[in-house]
Amino acid sequence: MKDHIYKIIELAGSSTTSIDDAIQQAIARASGTLENLRWFEVEKIRGHIEEGKLKHYQVVLKVGFALDGAQ
Repeated sequence: MKDHIYKIIELAGSSTTSIDDAIQQAIARASGTLENLRWFEVEKIRGHIEEGKLKHYQVVLKVGFALDGAQ
């Protein structure tokens, strides 16, 4: 089995719908410019409140992508 090297970046996604959607938005955007995305890890979950109501879910995540094209 070959060893793999991964680069890790931090992303922040937001959504008015859900935490899951915020994660999906961040990964979809990153996959438009980065290749070989392999995993993610949620670092923080927070939200934006206006007039006593939740308006946006905000998720900070780390995403790893393979530098060597590893599957």
